[in-house]
Amino acid sequence: MRSRKVSKTRKYDAVVTTPVGRVGIVVRDGALVDMNFLGKSAALHAPQSDMARRACRQLRSYFTNPQHSFHLPVKLAGTPFQNKVWRALRRIPVGRTLSYGNLAHRLNTSARAVGNACRANPVPIVVPCHRVVAANGLGGFMGKRSGLSLNRKQWLLEHERGQ
Repeated sequence: MRSRKVSKTRKYDAVVTTPVGRVGIVVRDGALVDMNFLGKSAALHAPQSDMARRACRQLRSYFTNPQHSFHLPVKLAGTPFQNKVWRALRRIPVGRTLSYGNLAHRLNTSARAVGNACRANPVPIVVPCHRVVAANGLGGFMGKRSGLSLNRKQWLLEHERGQ
């Protein structure tokens, strides 16, 4: 999920408020394909399809109970390598983290390649890239190493640890 400024041409199937900011949800062909953090000025937008309603319900469930498991069809447009990393992210348990290096070792690749795949993740939270951290700190989130993006990552990790 990339942090985006609201675009007048971007069509979201829903825009909802969450504890980490407004989120735009995009579904296509009955599957979640994209989620973006939006600015505070983004207009809220009620879900426009059954799948968008389902995604919104499951996001609310996650923010109420971090142990919530997402059961949503997702269609991720990425390279075979990115999809391999994204599958591995979904296997990291709630409340746990894994370093970029450790995940890279498991996948027989480099930490930088794992980080780049995390950055390209179109549906964070559902595909929990926030659970991958640097060996000596949080690392980055959505291509940023500080600011609001990193604050979101910290919040998500604390939420999942019950803090």
